[in-house]
Amino acid sequence: MKSRLRGLADSAGLEVAVVEPGDEKALKSKLSEVEVVWHVLEPFRKEDIESAPKLSLIHKFGVGVNTIDIDAASAQNIAVCNMPGSNSRAVAEATLNLILSCLRRTSWVHQHLATGGWKLPPNDAESIVELNGRTVGLIGYGDIPKTMAPILKAFGADILYTATSEKPDALGEFRDMDSLLLESDIVSLHVPLTEITAMLLDRGRLESMKPGAILINTARGGLVDQEALVDLLNSRHIACAGLDVLAQEPADTGDAILGLENVVLSPHIAWQTRETLERSIDLAVENCRRLRLGEPFQNQVNEF
Repeated sequence: MKSRLRGLADSAGLEVAVVEPGDEKALKSKLSEVEVVWHVLEPFRKEDIESAPKLSLIHKFGVGVNTIDIDAASAQNIAVCNMPGSNSRAVAEATLNLILSCLRRTSWVHQHLATGGWKLPPNDAESIVELNGRTVGLIGYGDIPKTMAPILKAFGADILYTATSEKPDALGEFRDMDSLLLESDIVSLHVPLTEITAMLLDRGRLESMKPGAILINTARGGLVDQEALVDLLNSRHIACAGLDVLAQEPADTGDAILGLENVVLSPHIAWQTRETLERSIDLAVENCRRLRLGEPFQNQVNEF
């Protein structure tokens, strides 16, 4: 992908430097000269922005901009742009994969086989269930849930959703948050992390979930009280969780959630496919072209 990145950039007359995640020294050495930052997941802080006197554009590869200090960027007249829709299909597919992996207990079955097991004990075999006939509650109804909904319907699932308002074209029934948690066999999060949504699923709301329900999170770890989630997974009030995001990233090796057999984990890569990266590069290059020509940016999220 680095060669693809540089090839596209070269064809557009851009000079691109790739900084590996966590390499603070390399980042600092580049910031004094850059006009554009293409941002993935590492926090881009006020001190980073103030160290980049030529910076005019921070372009997020993805949708969520909670890892960028937008106020600091706006104070310096630096545009912040994102890429809504660029990774929707990838995240929808990853979410469906986590749902099915939880229902089929994929992690446990793999470990059972890898440690010498073969046929499943009767009680464990009965804990493997189908998506058909189950109720999926979608928290948020943007591009990702819209992509998932017809597939969930095709599997025979019933769909509930909650959002800031009812959606006329939604393929499911609207519920308020508390009703959705009470009724859903599977709850899947699809909202950004903001001051309003931080700890959206706190201990009380997690405890209000239907006993034996499954929680899926491919949005942001900060939406969930992870300590409470661990407790409820241990008690089996929540039967399983499929998580692409965690409260702390990268995860601490001693994090309790890493040791649970009823959790399916991936390292914040739901968005990461070859196709998503190619679409993202194309969009980022286009906004660099617009910067050069003084044209309005696509998908600017801040004002100054």
